Amino acid sequence: MTATVLDPELARRIRYVVLDVDGVMTDGGVYLGDVDGRRLEFKKYDIQDGLGILLLRWAGLRVGIITGRVSESVALRAAELKVDDLVQDEQARKLPALKKLCHKHGIDLADVAFVGDDLPDLGVLREVGLPVVVGNATDDAVRSAKVHLTRPGGAGAVREFCELLLRARGEWDAL
Repeated sequence: MTATVLDPELARRIRYVVLDVDGVMTDGGVYLGDVDGRRLEFKKYDIQDGLGILLLRWAGLRVGIITGRVSESVALRAAELKVDDLVQDEQARKLPALKKLCHKHGIDLADVAFVGDDLPDLGVLREVGLPVVVGNATDDAVRSAKVHLTRPGGAGAVREFCELLLRARGEWDAL
């Protein structure tokens, strides 16, 4: 279901927001190059999405990134946004990674919001309390979500979710 408003009770329960990268924080495109024999990878990130992530942190929410690719670009973006947790796993073992982080922080999966877009995200989407997908998510991902955003990945979807969550929690106007 496409959402313009979140259930306030569910929103207030969320303690941890976890994001996929490719197709969520980015449009899914990857720029590859080679300079002096060194492989380089670039991704484009949306500035408004970044501010949304900072707003979540300012509101006291824990923010994590779990991605199925390993990229220096992601590490740089995570550091820039000061996210609490970053997992880059080439095997795309997202659910075990999330369970480990939740155990470490004493957070129940029911208190987690996860934003995904594609097949590698299905395991997590089916287990968390607030499964969210971007506007251009795959059909399987959409069927596994409680919230289907209107904006596509890499073009304001993360910001859209951050604002929905903070408004539902009654925290938007205090920021």
